[in-house]
Amino acid sequence: MTSQQRVVVIGGGLAGLRLAQRLAPASVTVTVLGEESHAPYNRVLLAEVLAGRYAPEVAALPAAGPGLRRGVRAVRIDRAERRVHGDDGSVEPYDTLVLATGSNPVLPPLRGLFEPEGRDLPDGVHPFRTMDDCLALDEAMRPGLRVVVIGGGLLGVSAARALAARGAQVVLTQQGERLMERQLDAEASALLHAHLGTLGVEIHTECRVRGLTSDPSAGAAGRRRVTGAELADGYRLDADLVVLACGVRPRVGLAQAAGLDVRRGILVDDELRTSNPHIHAIGDCAEHAGQVYGLAGPALEQAEVLATILSDRADDRAHQGTGGAGGGVTDNAPRTYTGTRALTRLTLPTGIDLAAFGQTTPGPGDDVIRLADATRRTYRKVVVRGDRLVGGVLLGELSAVGTLARTWEGDEPLHATHQLIHLLTDDGGS
Repeated sequence: MTSQQRVVVIGGGLAGLRLAQRLAPASVTVTVLGEESHAPYNRVLLAEVLAGRYAPEVAALPAAGPGLRRGVRAVRIDRAERRVHGDDGSVEPYDTLVLATGSNPVLPPLRGLFEPEGRDLPDGVHPFRTMDDCLALDEAMRPGLRVVVIGGGLLGVSAARALAARGAQVVLTQQGERLMERQLDAEASALLHAHLGTLGVEIHTECRVRGLTSDPSAGAAGRRRVTGAELADGYRLDADLVVLACGVRPRVGLAQAAGLDVRRGILVDDELRTSNPHIHAIGDCAEHAGQVYGLAGPALEQAEVLATILSDRADDRAHQGTGGAGGGVTDNAPRTYTGTRALTRLTLPTGIDLAAFGQTTPGPGDDVIRLADATRRTYRKVVVRGDRLVGGVLLGELSAVGTLARTWEGDEPLHATHQLIHLLTDDGGS
């Protein structure tokens, strides 16, 4: 083998491209296989594109250099020969392989979801995960359309408010008790519920959709066209469009076929290494210490850590090849991944923002401080355990979120109650 290391990255999303960019100065040759034909883009901005606030080009990510191969899907990993086979017949040899395959949208088990002969969705039914999904919804949209969004998590809320901003009549259905129940407590969720209502979104919580209805002759090319959503209580919601926002699932099929250890995601250690020492995994597809994040922040942090690890490895190899002492880079970048403390942020039209971090539901013995202003529609809450900040929710006014998040991320001790009030109000507690 030569001193120039060959790194192949499967996945052209945030994690894969960040890794490729960070490896560019190192003694490696990087090839990125990106399945989508679009220029790489930031999924976080898709709702803004759908709302018409940004053009698709605004969501584009910085170029990954000449090593990016767009429109190539990896179909097989040959671990023995260390080669990746693409659907175009190409074969990419590697010294190190990185799986950044992301996640797939969850398609719920709804009666009538698929065409009778195959796995095609009826016309008018759209997942909301990729740029293709976003552009298809954009093309189908016009003011006054009746849209049912299934799923009241972060993705569903984002899609509902974007479509409402485009003039659609939106009904949002959520099987759980409240919106964004993974991130928000009951009070913050209620405020979000009320705010979406002011945008014209009709919301049904504790509401299970059991099936879709369709017209077999109304779709294009003889396909069915969706006409509504049937609820478990027998009620029917008329719909011109149905948006599936039921969460995501790590994309692990390629790893499973290659014999790698997989649970919910591809299992990785603190060096983001899979059960094969020559293969790593980062981003939505990776499971570290029992955690699958599915968020941009952890994916980028994992890419940064792995870039440092692989750069060190490449530098050591280059030094050995020239008789040097080795040693890798000398900065203070972390060489192991110990997990990410994820902060969720969402910006809604008409000036309401929200942020949530850590454990927003207090446990036994925890202290809680809440500040609410119904007139200004603002809500702030933090959860304290001992002398540590363990979580918080802010809605409507985020001036304090940066300081709070830094205190939480740094696991800094709180020396007095007035310090927390100062952090929470951003005005010294006055």
